Amino acid sequence: MSERKLTLTAARHLHLAAQGLLKKPRRRAQPADVLSTIQRMSLLQIDTINVVARSPYLVLFSRLGSYPQCWLDDALSGGSLMEYWAHEACFLPRSDFSLVRHRMLSPHAMGWKYRKEWMDEHAAEIGALMAHIQESGPVRSADFEHPRKGASGWWEWKPHKRHLEGLFTAGKVMVIGRHNFQRIYDLTSRVMPDWDDERDLLPQPQAEELMLQNSARSLGIFRAQWLADYYRLRQPALPALLARWQEEQRVISVEVETLGTMWLHRDLYPLLDPAASGKLNATHSAVLSPFDPVVWDRKRAEQLFDFSYRLECYTPAPKRQYGYFVLPLLHQGKLVGRMDSKMHRKTGVLEIFALYMQEGVRVSQSLEKGLQQAISDFARWQGATRVEIKQRPEELFREQSTGWEIDAA
Repeated sequence: MSERKLTLTAARHLHLAAQGLLKKPRRRAQPADVLSTIQRMSLLQIDTINVVARSPYLVLFSRLGSYPQCWLDDALSGGSLMEYWAHEACFLPRSDFSLVRHRMLSPHAMGWKYRKEWMDEHAAEIGALMAHIQESGPVRSADFEHPRKGASGWWEWKPHKRHLEGLFTAGKVMVIGRHNFQRIYDLTSRVMPDWDDERDLLPQPQAEELMLQNSARSLGIFRAQWLADYYRLRQPALPALLARWQEEQRVISVEVETLGTMWLHRDLYPLLDPAASGKLNATHSAVLSPFDPVVWDRKRAEQLFDFSYRLECYTPAPKRQYGYFVLPLLHQGKLVGRMDSKMHRKTGVLEIFALYMQEGVRVSQSLEKGLQQAISDFARWQGATRVEIKQRPEELFREQSTGWEIDAA
């Protein structure tokens, strides 16, 4: 297949097609769609902030539409998913256990995620904890004594939480479910009884190439420098790898305006001609999570979508530019703006503190209709019956300047 030239819009549409965000879902979601959607993305990043729906549930909603959030919990407790450090803390298919097992067996290489000194100092307690799980079954850190305030005045992690986090990073225990989003741990030997390290362990280079293959498929179209970040790999030898993948017809090179040479994964070959001829249309409008794979690599989001994004929840309030937990807004293939909001669950109100449009985005009837529908769907899914807006661009939602009523889910 000869090298093709693509517009930046075409490249965006191909990426969104790979991510499942090009078009609105055509059917009602089913429980099995949780696993298939995560397989498509390869990874679903976990974050605990809950001013609106927690990030992993929101990432799925952006692709599936309305669905019960318990489906994600059920997929974890049912054994089709697992948790581990991938991009960051992530849900991933349990069938990908072999890709991350080498990380578990070298926890000292995991940086701040594993403190060998702590594990050595508390070896006796940790051994007793493992024996307790063996004899009594799965545990949560909440099952153990309350923490105490430290010298700094902050609540300290209780020792057993540190023990469990270390055991999790070292692959001694796995997360088998969550209760109120708190992890439930069990012994890896009990969760994966058929796994044998001597027989099944993949050498690190082989596991990392499979990670890179997943990254290429989930990105769909990519610059070489984007590839390693997906699983947080240290810079691999990509030129030789991409040359081999090209010989294997796993990828082809394309020229994209302003971005230069990019690589297209073979799963998207059927979409190349429609994309090149401007016939691959984006019709989806959606509220995205700050930890959506489309934007979690901030440099990639800026290069591909001209969207500069910074998570400001850890920035002192007076220094924030946009807000505490700002959600990117997708409309027909473009990241057109962002929204700082909070879901008031007791009153059924989605409060939008501020809406911002990207510079140069023209507010059209189509854009306004798409964003209003996306925000209403987002609110309704969380049980809201009203959207309230405090700050917005003057030209946006003029007829609903303070918000609007929506039907309950």
